[in-house]
Amino acid sequence: MGFFIVVFVVYNLLLFYIGWNGWKWLQTLSVNKKSIKYIYWVFLLFFAYSFMLGRWLEEFQIITWVGAIWLGVFYFSILFLPLVNLFVFLSRFTRFSKRNVIKWSGFTTGIAIGCLIAIGINNAYSPVVRTYPINIPKQVEGKQTMNIVMASDMHFGVLSGARHAKNLVKQINSLNPDIVLFPGDIIDDDVKPYLDKGIPQILRQINAPVYASFGNHDRDQSADLVKVFTNSGMNVLDDETVKLDNGITLIGRKDRGYQDVVRAKLADLMKLVDGTKPVILLEHQPYDFDSSEKNGVDLMLSGHTHRGQIAPMNLITNKIYENDWGYLKRGQLQSIVSSGYGFWGTPIRIGSRSEIVQIKVTFKQNEH
Repeated sequence: MGFFIVVFVVYNLLLFYIGWNGWKWLQTLSVNKKSIKYIYWVFLLFFAYSFMLGRWLEEFQIITWVGAIWLGVFYFSILFLPLVNLFVFLSRFTRFSKRNVIKWSGFTTGIAIGCLIAIGINNAYSPVVRTYPINIPKQVEGKQTMNIVMASDMHFGVLSGARHAKNLVKQINSLNPDIVLFPGDIIDDDVKPYLDKGIPQILRQINAPVYASFGNHDRDQSADLVKVFTNSGMNVLDDETVKLDNGITLIGRKDRGYQDVVRAKLADLMKLVDGTKPVILLEHQPYDFDSSEKNGVDLMLSGHTHRGQIAPMNLITNKIYENDWGYLKRGQLQSIVSSGYGFWGTPIRIGSRSEIVQIKVTFKQNEH
C-alpha cells in the first residue's frame, strides 16, 4: 500500500510540474482569465486520469485511447521540460524577452512531442519481420530445416484489436511457417475485448500449428484462458512439454508472474525430454539463462521486454536482462528475444518497432 501512495504522490507532483509549465505558456498567448485557468486544470486532470477511467468505463473506448495518448504526452513532457526550463533560465543572459522565449519554446516542445507520438504510433502499428538464421547441431526426423515464426506480447485488447490481429495472421501466413510460437502476453490483462473483437476467430486462420505459453498479462481470473486460447487455435503449454513428429520437444513454462505463482522446475520438465533431439523453450521473461543452458535447452524464445518500447527505456532493459532484444548465444543455448508485436500502456514505440520474428533453423545433416 505504501508503494502505491508514493507512486500517487510522485505522479501528482509531476503532473503539477507539467501543468504549471503549460499554464505559463498559455499566459504568453494572453490567456489570463481565471475561468479559463479553472477549465485548463479540469481538462488536465481528466487527461491525467483518463487511463484509469478507461478501466472503469470499458464501454467508452475513446477514454482508453485518450489515456493511452496522454501517457505518451506525459512521458515526453517529463523528458523535455527540464531542458526547456534550463533553456528559459539561460535566456535571461541574452537580449531575448522571457515571454517570447517561453512562447516559442512551448510551440517547439508541443510540435516535437506531436511528431514523436505520430512516429511512435506508426512504429507500433506497422510491424516488421526480423529473420534469424540459426543452426542447432542435432538431427531431426525428416527434413533438416524448419521455418519457425514467433510473435510475442500482442497484448490484444482495446488498443491492439481486430485490425492488428488480421495483420498478424496475414503476415504470418505469408511467411509459410512450419510452426508458429507465441511466448506469452497474448491478451492485455482483460479477456473481454479479446473476445468481443472476435480475435479468436481471426487467429484460427493461421495456416500452421500454433503453440503458446502464458505471459504476465495472461492472467484474467474471470475466464479459463487455456480454453479461450485453445478455442483460438493454439496448443497451450503451461509448464508442459510436447514432442513434435520430427522429434523436437517444445517446452512452455508457466510465467514467473507474481509471488503466488508456483511453477515446475525446468530440470523436472527436462526429465521427460529426449536430449539427443532439439529442445525449444518458450519462456516469456528472458531470465534463468544459467538454468536453461545447464539443462540442455537449445533454443529459448522470449518477449516481455518490449525493448523498452520508448527510448531511452531500452537503456534500462539492457541493464536488467542479459538479452533484452535480439539474438544471444551462450554455449549450446541460443536465445532470441522479441520486442513484441503489440505494446503496453500506450500505442507508441520510439527506438523500438513492433515485430514478427522468423527463425530459419537448420539441423545437423545425416552423415553417409
